[in-house]
Formats: sequence, structure tokens, C-alpha cells
Amino acid sequence: MAWYSRFFGEKANPVQDIIAQDEGKQIGTREQSYVYTFYYENLEIVNRAVNLIVDDVSQIPYRIGTVDSIDKKGLAKEETKALEIAIAPILLEEKKVTVGTRRASVERLLNERPNSFQDISTFKRNLVIDFIVDGNIFIYFDGAELFHLPANKMEIIPDEINYIKEFFYDNRVYFKPSEIIHIKDNSFNSIYRGVPRLKPAQRTMKLLHDMRKFQDNFFKNGAIPGLIIKTPNTLSERIKARTIANWKASYNPTRGGFSPMILDGGTELDTLVDIDFKKIGFQESILSNEKIILEAIGVPHILFEGGNNANIRPNHRLFYLETVLPIVEKITKAYERYFGYKIVGEVKDVPALQPELKEQSAFYTTLVNGGIITPNEGRVGVGKEPLDDLEMDKIRVPQNIAGSAVDPSQGGRPEEEEEEDE
Repeated sequence: MAWYSRFFGEKANPVQDIIAQDEGKQIGTREQSYVYTFYYENLEIVNRAVNLIVDDVSQIPYRIGTVDSIDKKGLAKEETKALEIAIAPILLEEKKVTVGTRRASVERLLNERPNSFQDISTFKRNLVIDFIVDGNIFIYFDGAELFHLPANKMEIIPDEINYIKEFFYDNRVYFKPSEIIHIKDNSFNSIYRGVPRLKPAQRTMKLLHDMRKFQDNFFKNGAIPGLIIKTPNTLSERIKARTIANWKASYNPTRGGFSPMILDGGTELDTLVDIDFKKIGFQESILSNEKIILEAIGVPHILFEGGNNANIRPNHRLFYLETVLPIVEKITKAYERYFGYKIVGEVKDVPALQPELKEQSAFYTTLVNGGIITPNEGRVGVGKEPLDDLEMDKIRVPQNIAGSAVDPSQGGRPEEEEEEDE
């Protein structure tokens, strides 16, 4: 299939029409977002873990690089020139909201002020919460400002030729594909929508919530008799009820005591039910379920234990490398494709990654001093701007031998003077 097929109506993907038919006419969220939202708001461990990811991802700024709006890899010079000529009118017509967006404007939108109503922190945190709870992020760009669209109300209408025909919000508003930045998490069943990070932990979250609910009801209702009154004679129902009422007035379960009991007619108590959460491993089960939830979300449990544990720092770094940075990468790649600039997350100021930056600095220092790269290339490698100095663009010659920098013939072992024979 020709390289220009996708710009002139021919299917770039030969099975796109089949995929569109299988996905359906409108692809809405397949997840019960309200369920995950409920657990997020009511389970301490879920709320803390999600907020940990959301806050850490939102704190990483973006560095805007060079323009890369047209992918020319694998094309000859003639094809590249023909491509630019052919698609220029189409880009201006179909993607007018992204073409011509200045680099300074993109940097302002992504790092300082996305729109006139929200600060950048609130905007980014809303996006990441959607990513965790729904597995998708939808952003509307009107040519000047960015706006977050709740993912659970957004529907994707597939196209049999061009992948996506349009987006449909809350069965009310249509958006063109050129107006929406869509970021999806990993998914097997759909190429259009991602799976939320909380879904694999749904069963465990329900179990943990039920355990907490049972625990609350146990202490609230006084499920076990805590006071037994023995009488030698049988009491009438009226006297028995009055006696229990009198005892309840001074021995109330809500104030630390359980409901009293009366054994009359010489009845003796053999065994009183004894439920001890420690003996039945109730607390251990809660802790085990919390660890399962954290593993599904991608947060090391040791970060919640605190103390002077020597493994906290390595696990904090692992959390960034395996959870935070992959989410940042998904977001930046979507921005790259939409705005046409090279965009990366700026992690040089992240405390958890400082040891890695120290190793990286030593790595580039070795390359510079070894004469493999220039000092300016080394500065770029560690995230610094190159200096406007001619000497910084020159390869350094290793000076391992004393005097070699002045005269290559000098250096080495000094010549010994010949001793005159006496």
C-alpha cells in the first residue's frame, strides 16, 4: 500500500472496517467507574495509593524539544518532498488546531496554564485520576486552551477507514478527531479504550470493604453478649425485660459494654462465644488484601510502612521507574503526536531518581574526558543547555602522559645522564 494512502481515502489498515464493526458503532466505557470511585473515596489504602501516583505524575514537568510534525522515516528524498506537498493542504484543513501552534504556547499549555479556569496542577491531577479509574484520558484543544473531558462520559465512534470518525460526549456533543487528545492505558480486548489500573483489584477491594464493614457492625451493634445475669428462679417476661432495660441504662454497648443477658431457672452457661480478631487472623487478612491492592496499582507496600527501613529508597526509585514514568511516557507520546514537538518528562529534580542521575553524570563525564563526545553533548545528556563556546564543541584529547599536551615528544621517563668514567 502506498505511503500516501491514508491521506486520500484508501484504508491504511486493510482490516480497519472489520475492527470497526467488531467494536460497535459507539465505544463507551466498559468499566463501572462509580464502583472504583466508591472504593477510592472510602478505602484508605486505595485513596492513598491512587493519590500517591496522581500527585507524583502531576509534579513532573515537560520539556518541549524540536519540531517533528511529519514522520519522514524510511522515505526517499523525492517521496519526502512529495509527501510534504501532498499533505500540506490536508494538514491545514483537517488539523488546523495543531499546525502552527508555537513552541512557547505548547510549553505554556503543558507546564503553566492549560486554560483560563484551572491551574496546571489541578488540570494534570484530573487527567491522571481518569487514567487510573477509567484507563483513558480525553483532552479537548480549541486551538488556544486545553480542557479535560471526563472519560466515563466520552464515547468513541470508530471509522471503517480512518480509525476514529468522531468523539461523542454524554450523548450531546460531537468532537472531531483533530480536536481530541486521547491517551489510553494498556488493553487486550480493545484498541480504542484502555483498562483502568483498579480493575484487577476489584474483587480484593470488595472483600476488604466487606471486612471493614463487618468489623464496624461488630463493635457498633454489640454482637456478642458481654454481661450475663444469673437468677435462681424463673422470671416473667415483664420482669426480665425491665431488668434488662435497667442494666442497659448503665451498661450501654455504645459506651463500651455489650447487651446484658439473663439466665433464669437455674440455667448455667457452659461456653461463651469468644471472637478475637487477633486469633482468627482478621488484621493479617486486612494487611494481606491491602498488599494485593497495592501490587495491582503498582505501589510498593513498603512505602506505607515508614520507619528506618533500608529498602525504602530502592523501592521508591522502583515505584518511579515502573509506575510513574511509564504513565508520564504515555501522556508525553500522545502530546508529541498531537502538537508535533518532541516532549519528554523532566525528571532531573525528582529526589527518588537522583542516584540514577549521579551515575549518568559520571557516565557522561567519562565519555567527555575519554574524547568520545564533546562537552556540550555531555551537557545535553544530563539535561543541561549547551554553552555558546567553541571549546565546548571540540573533542578533548586524553592527557594521560605528562607533557603530552605541550609537546608529544616530551613525557615519559626522564632521560638519564651518562656518567663519565673516572
